Amino acid sequence: MQEGVDVIIIDNGKLSLTVVPTRGMNIFEVKCGDVRLGWDSPIKELVHPSFVNLEANGGTGWLYSFNEWLSRCGMSWAGHPGQDGSRHLSLHGRLAHIPASEVELVADADPPYTLRLRGLVHECMFKGCNLELLSEVALVPGSATFSLRDVVTNRGRAPEEMQMLYHANFGQPLLGEGSLVHGMVGRVEPFDDDAAADVENWDRYLAPGSVKPGGERLYCIEPFAGEDRRSHFVLQDSAGLKAVRCSFYPEELPCLSLWKNEDALESGYVTGLEPGTSFAHNRAIERKHGRVPKLSAGAAREFNIEYEILSGSEAVAAAVAAVEAAKKGQKPTLHTAVIAK
Repeated sequence: MQEGVDVIIIDNGKLSLTVVPTRGMNIFEVKCGDVRLGWDSPIKELVHPSFVNLEANGGTGWLYSFNEWLSRCGMSWAGHPGQDGSRHLSLHGRLAHIPASEVELVADADPPYTLRLRGLVHECMFKGCNLELLSEVALVPGSATFSLRDVVTNRGRAPEEMQMLYHANFGQPLLGEGSLVHGMVGRVEPFDDDAAADVENWDRYLAPGSVKPGGERLYCIEPFAGEDRRSHFVLQDSAGLKAVRCSFYPEELPCLSLWKNEDALESGYVTGLEPGTSFAHNRAIERKHGRVPKLSAGAAREFNIEYEILSGSEAVAAAVAAVEAAKKGQKPTLHTAVIAK
C-alpha cells in the first residue's frame, strides 16, 4: 500500500522530522529524545494516494490512510463530508492526497544555519479551482523548536474559496489519563451533542477506552492573541514532565478545533489540536457563519505555526506559566449547547 511513497527525514541533532511529499507534504512524526509527536493509528503504512478513494463510505475515504502527526486539510474545502449546494464534499478535502510537484531542501549558509524543506502542491481542475500551496518546514540545528510556513495562492482568474485546517494529532506519551491542555481561549463551543454533554472538561483527558467504541468529542475554540500577536497552547502529560507548545497567529488562523478521541489504544487513542481558517463543520455551514475565506485572482494567504517540544518539569511548568501570564486572567466562555448548524 505504500509502494511509491517518498519520505524525507531531517535530523538537526536534537529532533528528527519525517515529511511525506507524496501526501501533500504532511509530517508523519517528530521525535525528540523520549517525546514523539504522532500517534498509533490502526493504519500502519503510509498509504499511497492511488489506493485511497476519498468518496468511499459517504465521503470518509480520507480515514483509510489517516495516521500522520500533521495532516493538512484543504485547500478548496476542509471539514466534515456532506452536501454544499449541488456538490458532495468529502472529508477534509484533497490536499493530503496530492503529491508535491517540486521539493527542495535549503540550508542557510549563515548562522543559525536554518534547514528549510519546501514543497509545491497544486490543487486544480479544468473549469474549477486553481490553488497552489508552497509549504515550508524550518528547523535550526540543535533546537527542539520547528516552524511551518505555508502560502496558498489563487492561480486562477476568478475569486476562489479556500480553507486550511492543520490536523495535528498527538498520542502517547503526551496523551494519557490526566493530560491537560492550557491555552489562550476566548470561547469554547461543542461541535455536537456528545461534546456538549462534557463541555466543562474540554481541556482534560480520560484513559484509553473510556468512551464507547468509535466515540469522540470535538470542540470549536476561539483563540485570542497576546502581546506578540500569537496564541499559545500547551499539551502536557499528566505528570508535567513532557509537553508540546503550539503557537500561531489568530489573524491568520482564527479557529482551533480540539478533537478528543479517547478510544482504545488498538483503535487509535489520539487528540487533535487543529488551528484553521474555519472549524470542522461542512463548508456550507462554515460559509453561513462567515468562516470561509475567498482569494481574489492572484491573491495569497500566509499561515505560520511554531511547535516546541518540552522535556522536564521545569520546562513544562515555565511554558504553562507563560500561557497563564499571557491570558491575564481571562477565562473562556463555555457554551453548553451546539450553536453552529
